[in-house]
Amino acid sequence: QAQLVESGGGLVQAGGSLRLSCAASGRTFSNYVMGWFRRAPGKDRELVACIGGSDTSTYYADSVRGRFTISRDNAKKTVYLQMNSLKPEDTAVYSCSQAKYTCTTPEFLYWGQGTQVTVSS
Repeated sequence: QAQLVESGGGLVQAGGSLRLSCAASGRTFSNYVMGWFRRAPGKDRELVACIGGSDTSTYYADSVRGRFTISRDNAKKTVYLQMNSLKPEDTAVYSCSQAKYTCTTPEFLYWGQGTQVTVSS
């Protein structure tokens, strides 16, 4: 079973940037799709970005497209989420997840604990 550990969250002013990291354990990191989810208070969990394993295709939610960038370093077993032009509505707990198949048809298997991102206005 993979373990996922997020880091990089914090408090930032609107318009600022943060980069989240998610370090994974396990031998076959490159085979898995990786996704970033967020959950804001009172809202459902939302998949904001996803990146394929071998093909590194990407998916972004409409709410973050053009502002967020997902990337991965398979040698470091780490996936990143670069968040630019942050808005107060981006405030949430961000979690990474590991999945089988593809970003269009993922089956998410493992989850990290999450990291808090707070954007002040």
